[in-house]
Amino acid sequence: MVRLDHGTHFRKVTRTASHRRTVVRPPGHHAEPEEHMGFCFFNNVAVAARVVQNLTPLKKILILDCDPSVLFISLHRHDGGDFYPYGPFGDLDSCGEGLGLGYSVNIPWPENGMGDADYIHAFQKVIMPIATEFDPELVIISAGFDAAEGDDLGECLVTPVGYAHMTYMLAGLAGGLLAVALEGGYNLDSITKSALAVTEIIMGGAPPEMGPMVASEAGARTVWLVARQQSQYWKSLNARACEPEGLPCAAASYSSYKTVVPTEANSPPLPTQEILKLHRQHYMYSEHGMMEVPLVSAELEQRFSGQVICSPDVFQCETLVFVVHEFGNLRVEMSASVMRDAQLERANLIEFSKDLVTWVKAEGYSLLDVNLDQKQKVYAHLITYVWDNYVMLSSARNIVLVGHGPACQQLMDLIDMRETSVVESVRSVIQVVGHWPPCLPSRPENLKWYRCHSFLALGCDHSIRRKVQEVEWHGHVLDVDEDRSVALFAKALPDIKRFVKAQLSCLK
Repeated sequence: MVRLDHGTHFRKVTRTASHRRTVVRPPGHHAEPEEHMGFCFFNNVAVAARVVQNLTPLKKILILDCDPSVLFISLHRHDGGDFYPYGPFGDLDSCGEGLGLGYSVNIPWPENGMGDADYIHAFQKVIMPIATEFDPELVIISAGFDAAEGDDLGECLVTPVGYAHMTYMLAGLAGGLLAVALEGGYNLDSITKSALAVTEIIMGGAPPEMGPMVASEAGARTVWLVARQQSQYWKSLNARACEPEGLPCAAASYSSYKTVVPTEANSPPLPTQEILKLHRQHYMYSEHGMMEVPLVSAELEQRFSGQVICSPDVFQCETLVFVVHEFGNLRVEMSASVMRDAQLERANLIEFSKDLVTWVKAEGYSLLDVNLDQKQKVYAHLITYVWDNYVMLSSARNIVLVGHGPACQQLMDLIDMRETSVVESVRSVIQVVGHWPPCLPSRPENLKWYRCHSFLALGCDHSIRRKVQEVEWHGHVLDVDEDRSVALFAKALPDIKRFVKAQLSCLK
């Protein structure tokens, strides 16, 4: 349950975008079980959630609240308990009781003036990871516009664009089954503009672009403390990744995350990207015994903590599969559509990860997995570090390089930078590029070797097919009738297995 404050919308996201709308007055989020409070007679959202559970098959409901009261996930001005409704409830250590312990998540802003950057930062680092791990069947937004810019009681600075982006992120949960109940707000102009922005999203629109922002020192510190508290209950939270580096704090910046496939390779990341990465990482740890690779350099540890994982036998194997990818990056994995389906992408990602590990284990190989993002230039140091300190120090005589999407360029750079050791030990170079341009080593002397050892999986109707000379630089080329990169990888995997086995058989 997510709170933003006043009116109700139920929506089932489908290709035809069918909608049912009702308005709820008066608001209800302050009402207690036996007492009216704060202009509220009944807690409408809590009542609605219980009715849905009793009368429908839906049982797991997420409620998010963006104004000062405690429901399931609540962002609210708290001021150390000195802001309405006063008292200790709603502080970050109010996490629920008994069987409900961990199911109350409070993000208590310590002062006024919190704006889009603070709220989006909280969504990225706390709300969406928890929400994705919880995997709700219905999302209810208790839409409080007290935090809107111009509201003299809330004294915060959230813009209509900020509300639109928060709603858009939540619309990717529960298959798009979303209800919005209008709650607080005391400036008619602010409520009007904010409610319109939210309504446009639930009617199937995409949010306006939002430029880079930096969360405030107080906001970043609050998010870090909440992540540290809630990480006791939610495995997807990484409190260390939220820790402010210094004062004044430069918290994580945020850029627009509309799911249109970009035309430039350096376009900004999606908030959902980090969530999917964390979910996959937890899955690989808990289900397959994968381990985080320690990075001795303080600089590497600070930048890339948690992005390199390996199977326990990484140093005792004969064949090592070294995968460099961008799994979880929706700009790579999704076709050009206005609304994303994060649940579908998560399912595809986990299913393919399972297939990958199953293949590696069945063949007696080991796995070294590096998860990148779009900032490709900064990864050369990481890839060569992992190559020098793990791949080359393992007992593996046969290395299989596997690249995914734009991360394939990192493998080509590795071939050029570590030419001698690569040529001596690498038996196969796999590129799964989808619709992204395939890559080649930059040194001419490496091209012939590459061609003899390469496998290229392309999306249907890839433009390179019209450039015969470019295709000929690659060895085995496979066309796959699929757009999304992870799904394409899954379809190509049987052919990749056969290719790798054939390449290894040549050595015997």
